[in-house]
Amino acid sequence: MIRQRTINKAVSASGIGLHSGRKVSVRFRPAPANTGIVYTRVDIEPNVVFRASADMVRDTELCTALVNDAGDRVSTIEHLSAALSSMGIDNLYVDVNAPELPVMDGSAQPFIYLLENAGIRVLDEPKQFLKILKTVRVELDDKWAELRPAKSGFKLDLEIDFNHPAMDRALQHYTMDFTGEKFFRDVSRARTFCFMKDVEFMHAHNLALGGSLDNAVVLDDYKVMNPEGLRYPDEFVKHKMLDAIGDLYMNVRSIQGEFRAYKTGHHLNNMLLRALLADAAAYRIITVDDGVQAAEKGRFIRETERPYGVVFA
Repeated sequence: MIRQRTINKAVSASGIGLHSGRKVSVRFRPAPANTGIVYTRVDIEPNVVFRASADMVRDTELCTALVNDAGDRVSTIEHLSAALSSMGIDNLYVDVNAPELPVMDGSAQPFIYLLENAGIRVLDEPKQFLKILKTVRVELDDKWAELRPAKSGFKLDLEIDFNHPAMDRALQHYTMDFTGEKFFRDVSRARTFCFMKDVEFMHAHNLALGGSLDNAVVLDDYKVMNPEGLRYPDEFVKHKMLDAIGDLYMNVRSIQGEFRAYKTGHHLNNMLLRALLADAAAYRIITVDDGVQAAEKGRFIRETERPYGVVFA
């Protein structure tokens, strides 16, 4: 069977908080099977614990944030969540000394490297998947997102719509049959992006105080301001896909189905996951054994391959 995973040893990192602009330290620790992803604010006494789940996402302004009833929060978790999804990690303790994770370089790749360095531990419990049984769709103005049944795997089809000279309209649509290998190669390095005209507004609302050309793609009215340019020609839509993968992994179960979206963002992604989980007829929780895996024409990457690859193809 495909089994649950955690990391083999604790690892730590530090960086700048995207919104606070302050130095943030984070430590990842192994967790037992069926723990899920558990965040702990170690800068608060007593420590405050947040379990990753769709209903704990209560702020989606420019990031995904888990917020408890007291107003305590841990923000900017979507890039780590995307990395965990791509690596098949179901169980992890995340200790952080600030209200947000470090933004690193604005992508998921630094988290993948960090967790790879920790090593992957395969646990004895079977990994659970959300098998989509019927189409669930949410809409907001002209934006929409949906999850549809698929015979196998996790497929994504996402389109953005920006009218900007540096954003080629032919590169604003991206599709993907999701595997850890493909995510690492084609999507993981896509960075968050923003427009210079919005920076003043964000700063006035104490947002993106730590944003810089080191951790975001920044555009003025005509061009990309980063001297190195883009990492992918279609980096903008790929980052939106990265965000969606992270947001849809909030309940720490990989999806068997198809995700389709137009102009989606953190809020709509969370709306979609909540709508799915609210409809018991729309999904089934399944496990996958090796016999089924072999019969699926190799559409799953086996545990013996690259350690961030045990996900649906």
